[in-house]
Amino acid sequence: MSAVEHMERPASLPRFRLGGSVLLLPVIAFLFVFFIYPVVSMLAISGVDNSGNVTLQFYQQALTGRAFSVFLNTISISTWITVITVLLSYPVAYYLANNKGRATNLILIIVLLPFWTSVLVRAFAWMLLLGRNGVINSTMVDLGILEVPADLLFNLFSVVLSSVHALMPVAVLSMLSTMQNIDRNLHSAAATLGAEPGDTFWRVFFPISFPGVASAALVTFIVSMGIFVQPSLLGSPRETMIAQLIIQQIDELYNWGLAAAVSVMVLALSIVIIVIFDRALGIATIAGSQQSGGASGKAMRSITASLGTATVAVHKAIRRILPQRKSGEPPARWPLAVPTVLIVVFLAAPTFFLIPVSFTGSNFIEWPPRGYSLQWYEAYFTNPIWREATVRSIVVGLITAGFSVAIGVPAAFALTRSKFKGKGLVLPYILLPLVAPNIIVALALFYYFSKIGLVGTDIGLIIGHTVFAVPYVVLTMIATLANYDQRLDHAAWTLGARPLTTFRLITLPLIKVGFMTSFLFAFVRSFDEVTVALFISPGLTTTLPKRMWTEAHHSVEPTLAAVSTILIVMVILVIVASELLKRRDLGQKRA
Repeated sequence: MSAVEHMERPASLPRFRLGGSVLLLPVIAFLFVFFIYPVVSMLAISGVDNSGNVTLQFYQQALTGRAFSVFLNTISISTWITVITVLLSYPVAYYLANNKGRATNLILIIVLLPFWTSVLVRAFAWMLLLGRNGVINSTMVDLGILEVPADLLFNLFSVVLSSVHALMPVAVLSMLSTMQNIDRNLHSAAATLGAEPGDTFWRVFFPISFPGVASAALVTFIVSMGIFVQPSLLGSPRETMIAQLIIQQIDELYNWGLAAAVSVMVLALSIVIIVIFDRALGIATIAGSQQSGGASGKAMRSITASLGTATVAVHKAIRRILPQRKSGEPPARWPLAVPTVLIVVFLAAPTFFLIPVSFTGSNFIEWPPRGYSLQWYEAYFTNPIWREATVRSIVVGLITAGFSVAIGVPAAFALTRSKFKGKGLVLPYILLPLVAPNIIVALALFYYFSKIGLVGTDIGLIIGHTVFAVPYVVLTMIATLANYDQRLDHAAWTLGARPLTTFRLITLPLIKVGFMTSFLFAFVRSFDEVTVALFISPGLTTTLPKRMWTEAHHSVEPTLAAVSTILIVMVILVIVASELLKRRDLGQKRA
């Protein structure tokens, strides 16, 4: 060993190989007991009849009749959702990755707002916008564009539009994380060699950013196959999706075998889609780099070359029409800024239309709101069912966040600072709950909890919410620790500080923003979870999202707008608090 290597790794430094694997045990054990085992146990009943004999009857039912038509319908709708989501998300991610400043930070916050806002709140917002007496129809009738309101609700259009709105933040973040790591000098190098901006984008930037595009497409498609809020509230029977069919088989028909068989088909399709993306598009891993070799790499180069040539031709044609810019003047940003702003308005506007409706004096949700009244806020605060549901959601969310951080943060430390066999398999294992459709996981937990007596308990809710929340904690902390300078810990160890003392006095103060962000992510994920509550929390004693779900199916009153407004304010406060923490931490580091 050289003198330099001896200085970098002094003998007194703590060894983390054994400790790293130990830190992973809690999260690995938790997910095995409350995710892997329940899912496998529930799916196993798809091949067993009531007498315990092996059978394929449930798969025969799933592959024929209504079940199979719903399955195909789900694939079709999910494909539309995925294509539109990716197309709308790419320019926003590109703009955020290539621009800096307060305006860019504001756009990022607006993009994240739907992610933090309850899925039910967003669904109610689209009901207000697209209804026959909603914002769009009322405005177009008043302007004389339409004589009678158009049918914008309860069809494929409303389901796809609301689903795209719900999934775009995740797609933008998936692409942005890849684009931010692209070397900006590549643009300058291409320009020096005489390449036009359009050619540079398609031949250089887009191929490098393609892993982020593929990641966004995969996540969007898999998640969209498991959605049920949007098609239930905004669709018609023609837009019935697989998650609705599974819920119907359990709640109404008690047909566990068919529900399990359909769930197996959904999981199998998810695996097939991932393999197809890997083989056809040349992606070895979701977060990996693009493969340039093989048929898929050649196809990618051919397609991007053609697109680059077409873009350059269009650009030259536009320059012949528009006035020429002065030499040395920076290129105009409006071609990218305008669509980005329009897409951001699409993300932000629907939610805020609920606020004025919450103050209406009418007994119905309509636009424009009639009169002014606080009666719906009074109805919320004075109703014991609403209050108990809110308190329960807050308590369950706080405990879920605390428990997720307790087992997720050590796992993130182990993954970023330790070396052990099988390390490459641990992170995909932890992220499995994000890949599996929520409805399947919730159904598996209900099947498992019914055997051990956790259905209808807060402990069952906390466990179910933690299964979905802990992957967010691990991902957030891995991103935080990736930017942490470990030499500070090494310096403390060489000076005699113990690992726990170093963590408490040095590491924790420097990663506290990531720590708090992880806690907030887990809390919001728990507070917004409605799938688990539908199965694990029956009866009147329930969570706020399930209470909102029940009210939406029975009577759409302005009380829902009042509750949604309160949740919107809470989300805005959380986002502002998170940004203030980041700025304060950045200011302390600069000082």
